[in-house]
Amino acid sequence: MATLRRPLLTLSSITTSTLPNPSIRTLHHQIPIRSIPKPIPFIPDAPSFLTAIGRGLSVHASKIPSWTALFTLSSSQLRELGIEPARSRKYLLRWREKFRNGEYGIGGDCQYVQDGIAELALVEAPSTGLSRRTTVTTATHDPGTRKVVVNLPAGVEGPSDWDNVVGVKGVVVKGAKTIKGPYVEYVKGTEGLRARIRLQEGIWEDRRGHKVDGGERRRAEVRAKRRAAENKEKAR
Repeated sequence: MATLRRPLLTLSSITTSTLPNPSIRTLHHQIPIRSIPKPIPFIPDAPSFLTAIGRGLSVHASKIPSWTALFTLSSSQLRELGIEPARSRKYLLRWREKFRNGEYGIGGDCQYVQDGIAELALVEAPSTGLSRRTTVTTATHDPGTRKVVVNLPAGVEGPSDWDNVVGVKGVVVKGAKTIKGPYVEYVKGTEGLRARIRLQEGIWEDRRGHKVDGGERRRAEVRAKRRAAENKEKAR
C-alpha cells in the first residue's frame, strides 16, 4: 500500500500571499480616521482646546492650523511639527479621543458662552417625579421644587423652559444658596446666586502624579534608611 505524503513546497511555489506581511506593525496607520467632532461653545477652536487640557500644550497652538488638523494629525505628524516630548503627544491624542466621545471637563456642557465665560445661576425649578422630600417645605427649597445651577445667557434672569431644566455638570448647590464647583468664580453682589466659569489654562488638565520617597518600588527602602538615620541621630 502506497504511503501518502504531503507535497514538498518549493520557494517558487510559495506566493507572496502566503508570506506574513513584514509591515504588520504599521497596520494602525491604515485604520480609517474617525469623524471630526464639532466644536462646542466652551471650546470653539484648537487654541481653546490646547489651553483647556493644560500641561503647557497651549504653547504649540500656532503649530496646529485648524480644528480639522487638530483631530486628523497623526502622532508622527505632531512630532514633525515639534510637539515634544512624546508624553505630551500621547496626552493630546488621549484628550482628543475623549473629546470625540463627548467626554468634557467642567463647562463643557454649557451652551451659552461668550468670550470664554459661561454664566451660571442658581434657580428653583419644578421637580419631576416628586418624592416625599421634595413635597415638603424645608429651609432650602419650596415644596415641589429643586434648586439647580444652570447656564444662562448674559443678562437673562431664568431659563426659557422651566419644565426641562438641566443643571451644569460638576457644579452643585451648597447649603441654601451657594454655588460650588471647580473653577467657579462668584459674581459680586449676588450672594452666591450667580457665578462664572472662565476658560483658563489647565481647566481640564489631568494632573500627573508625583513620586513620594523614591516611588512605589523604592519607598520602603528609602523610608527604612531615613528611620535608621533618625534613630542614629537620636542615639547620639
